[in-house]
Amino acid sequence: MLVVIIDNQIIAPQQVCQACLMADRDGRPRWQQGKLGCGRLIRSLNCCSEPQSDTYECQMGFRLVEID
Repeated sequence: MLVVIIDNQIIAPQQVCQACLMADRDGRPRWQQGKLGCGRLIRSLNCCSEPQSDTYECQMGFRLVEID
């Protein structure tokens, strides 16, 4: 599941992506086969042997995080 991080808030992508021209026709980020098609991977960290979530930056500058 993808979430948008703004300041210290977690927001559903539908709240942000609805107005984005890069979003799919349902107003969601272009997430396909574990990759964000409308942004880029900016961080993929593994710290202390614990897997961390990938962090992406969309074309509009928002940070998205994949969480389980």
